[in-house]
Amino acid sequence: MFYHPSQILFFIILLSGSLISISSSSWFGAWLGLELNLLTFIPLMINKSPYSSEAALKYFLTQAMASIFLFFMATLYSLLMKMFLFMPSAFIEMKILFSTALLIKMGAAPFHFWFPGVVEGLTWPLCFILMTWQKLAPIALISYTFSNFIFAFLVIISCSLIGAFGGLNQTSLRKIMAYSSINHIGWILAGLLISNFLWISYYIFYILLSLPIIMNFYYLQLNYFSQLFSLSDNNNFNNIFMFSNFLSLGGLPPFLGFLPKWAVIQALTMNNYISLAVIMVSLTLIVLFFYSRIFFTTALLKQSNPKWLPSVSSWTSLNWWFSMFSIFGLPFLSVFYFLT
Repeated sequence: MFYHPSQILFFIILLSGSLISISSSSWFGAWLGLELNLLTFIPLMINKSPYSSEAALKYFLTQAMASIFLFFMATLYSLLMKMFLFMPSAFIEMKILFSTALLIKMGAAPFHFWFPGVVEGLTWPLCFILMTWQKLAPIALISYTFSNFIFAFLVIISCSLIGAFGGLNQTSLRKIMAYSSINHIGWILAGLLISNFLWISYYIFYILLSLPIIMNFYYLQLNYFSQLFSLSDNNNFNNIFMFSNFLSLGGLPPFLGFLPKWAVIQALTMNNYISLAVIMVSLTLIVLFFYSRIFFTTALLKQSNPKWLPSVSSWTSLNWWFSMFSIFGLPFLSVFYFLT
C-alpha cells in the first residue's frame, strides 16, 4: 500500500484532482484536474519492480496524448464560441471528439490498447485505483458529451466484445481483471445513456464487488492463473467465498452483482434499446465462462502448497465483510426494498 508520507500526499492530491475535474464548470478546469491526477498517479506507480517503469511510461505517454487532444478541443471550442462561428451541425462532431479523448483516458474500447499492459506492471492496490477511481473523472465528464447514439452504441459494444473475448486466453490475473474492467465500462456507459443515477449506482457496485477479489489477490500474493491451483489444499471455505466473489462480479444470480446488471438491462429495455441489451447479455455469458473456469479448475485440480503461499490467513475482517456483502447482498437488499 502506501508506506511513505510522500505517497500519502500524492494519493490525497490524486483524489483532489479527480474532484476538481468533476466539479469544474469549464473544460479547462476539467483538463487541469485530470493533469493533476495524472502527475500524482505516476509517482505512486514507480517501485523497485522493472515492470513498473515500463507501465508508468506507457501510462504517461497515453494520458499525455489524450490530454493534448482534450486541451486542443477545449481551446478550439472556446475560440469558436467567442467568434460566433460555431455551427449547430459541428456541435455533434465536437462532442464525439471530446468523448474520444476521455475514452482514451479511461481505457475504454476501442481505445484500450494501453490498459492491460499498464495493469500488468502495477501492484494490486494500484490496479484497483486504476480500474476504479481513475475512471471516475473521465466518466463524469463524458456524461456531458455522450449523446450521439451511434457512437455510444459502437463504444459500448466494443467494450463488451473486447472485455469478453480479451480475457479468454489470459494466464495473468491482472490482465483478466483488466479485461473484466473494460467489460464493466461498457455496462457503465450503457447506464450513462439512461441516467446519471444508474451509472453512478453501477460504478459503486463495481467498486464493492472488485474490492474483495483484489484484496484477496494482494494478501495471497497471487499473480498468475496457475497459482490458483495450489489454493485447493488450503481452507476450502475461504476458497468458496473467494470464487463466489468472482461469480458475483460477473453478474450471476443470486449474487449481488446481478442487481446492477439487471437494473441496466431493465432501463435499456424500457427505453427501447433492446438490441443493445441482448448483445451485452450475450457477451456477459463469455465473461462468466472465464470466471467459472477459474472456479472449477481450482476446485478440481490440486497441487502441493508452494513456498510463496503465505501461511497467514488472507481474510481480514474488512475483506470478510466485503465478501459477505458481495455474495449475500442481493437477498438482503431485496428484503430491505420490500420492507420500505
